Amino acid sequence: MEGREEDVRVGANKYGERQPIGTAAQAQDVRDYTEPPPAPLFEPGELSSWSFYRAGIAEFVATFLFLYITVLTVMGVAKSPTKCSTVGIQGIAWAFGGMIFALVYCTAGISGGHINPAVTFGLLLARKLSLTRAVFYMMMQCLGAICGAGVVKAFQKSQYEMLGGGANTVSTSYGKGSGLGAEIVGTFVLVYTVFSATDAKRNARDSHVPILAPLPIGFAVFLVHLATIPITGTGINPARSLGAALIYNKHQAWDDHWIFWVGPFIGAALASLYHQIVIRAIPFKSK
Repeated sequence: MEGREEDVRVGANKYGERQPIGTAAQAQDVRDYTEPPPAPLFEPGELSSWSFYRAGIAEFVATFLFLYITVLTVMGVAKSPTKCSTVGIQGIAWAFGGMIFALVYCTAGISGGHINPAVTFGLLLARKLSLTRAVFYMMMQCLGAICGAGVVKAFQKSQYEMLGGGANTVSTSYGKGSGLGAEIVGTFVLVYTVFSATDAKRNARDSHVPILAPLPIGFAVFLVHLATIPITGTGINPARSLGAALIYNKHQAWDDHWIFWVGPFIGAALASLYHQIVIRAIPFKSK
């Protein structure tokens, strides 16, 4: 019994001197985290590494599955004459958010679980990965999205074309400016959440607060879809928009397609700059 009491006493005090949370932590002189060096723009060694190609394959498969499940969900809602008999907008939002949660959880340890060129672009601007890897990821994400939407069309071609194929379009009730703004803000929310949920310094400082990174990322996708489905059908992922548009291939899918590239990339860039400059203040830290 005495041994057990000692174990309890030691365990209770093992983490007694924790790092303060929030602004109080910034006043501490002792750092519990070393900032990693920025990734090089080009790293030739990556091209001869199997882990590099394995990560690209993981991004392809994840984006493939993402498009397959979400496009089918969108078509199921569009097919029903009454939304009460389907999962509705909330169900679509859950499908997108839930798939991101599951896929990021599955691939985070392999590729980082980007599944979105906008996320990759934001991390590239923050120098979290090389330009070589970023371009490779974006190519595999777009290819996976095209294949995912293509498989849906192959299974039910007539239904796919009749129901719009899950392609993103700006609603007739909104203008192009509103659509672009929705994509910028929506992607900002997503990419900012990605940075916050995967911040290694935050995890080191607040290690007593368990954070399952895929959960807030998936929830952010869910919330953004609830807000912007009525405006643009919610893109915030250029690969998702490209895959659906290319396989559907009707003029309405291409009319405003630029919005679903420009908006997410601007939103990702703003989120990256905000996190790195304002939140982390990296440019202002002493060498």
